[in-house]
Amino acid sequence: MRLIVDQLAKYKIVEILTDSSTSPFTSTSATACLIRISKNFEHFADDILVDLGVTLTKRLGQEYYLVRCQNPQPVAASDTKRFIRWNLTMDHAWPCRPEKMENFIEKAAQALFQKFGGQNLQGIFIGMLDASSTHNPYKSLASNLRGRTLQLFANELEAFQEVEEQDPRALSLFCLVGKEGLYCGVCSPLQANGFYPGGTKFISQKAPHTISRAGAKIVEALHYLKLHQPLPAKGSHWLELGASPGGMTSELLERGYQVTAIDRAQLDERLKGRKGLSFKKADVARYNPVPKAQFDSLLCDMNGDVQASLKQVVRLSESLIPGGLVLFTLKTPGATNYKECNSLYHEAIKRANAGGLEQIACTHLTYNRLEFTLFLKKTN
Repeated sequence: MRLIVDQLAKYKIVEILTDSSTSPFTSTSATACLIRISKNFEHFADDILVDLGVTLTKRLGQEYYLVRCQNPQPVAASDTKRFIRWNLTMDHAWPCRPEKMENFIEKAAQALFQKFGGQNLQGIFIGMLDASSTHNPYKSLASNLRGRTLQLFANELEAFQEVEEQDPRALSLFCLVGKEGLYCGVCSPLQANGFYPGGTKFISQKAPHTISRAGAKIVEALHYLKLHQPLPAKGSHWLELGASPGGMTSELLERGYQVTAIDRAQLDERLKGRKGLSFKKADVARYNPVPKAQFDSLLCDMNGDVQASLKQVVRLSESLIPGGLVLFTLKTPGATNYKECNSLYHEAIKRANAGGLEQIACTHLTYNRLEFTLFLKKTN
């Protein structure tokens, strides 16, 4: 430890880490948090921050809001948390220009070890503040910083875990780096609302495998579900409503699931003859499963009126096993303001609950647009 302090002094970083005059967080009565709100809901940001009871300090990157809050975990108990793509209490912030700083990686890695060493972390994960950029020097900087930090923590971590190997409820060190500096905190993936720094998971959508953008939504949804419960077992039977052209169907089949797909329109030609697929060309409202049919999970990504779609979900959930999973894309058509968007959600939950469906989670995923992914389970 003495060596580390000497090295930090050499890099003149001790004062940066401890002197409040160089930090944006000088108040001892408020907690600093980093909150991510998708650009899709940027026009609601002011309302969201008011409902969270936080004060904006500054914007970071394209989607991050650095805020002060009296509640150390303002998102956890908030009715607006479905709008928050990812959040992290700031345990360490270093405002700087990393790309212009000599020996930034070594300085930052040593600082992280001094600050977070000995905290029984399950892993260390570092990403970019601007994750949407396709050409960004911070991608390699984040990767190199993680590599050097892991070297310093080598005797503390049992294994260098990959992102998706994390225990959702165990503590990890998450860091985001960008042109504004380095921002870090310790929490569980469940608390942060994602396994990845920033919550982003890139889904490859290369032809000829990819049938539609919807495929990326279901892949990310299944990844997100692991924060809350195990995935349905391989071989489980899904009922998919409004399946055409088959982007989600294809991804479910790729993962070893059986799928009964319902739609008035045909599925993509590439799905013909796929093992595990049963396609019913029918209007969802007129479809009835065969007597005594049972499904393990139900998926609905239909466009149109939310209540009309949910009516069919509730009706057909009678064919789900007890505890069966429902994934429902909650569209927000016609919602022109924050209040209307919230009303759509609460009305949907009310109908779902009345139909014997209980919420597991609701979030805005990377591949959602003006919509949310609602996770439900059958209660009986």
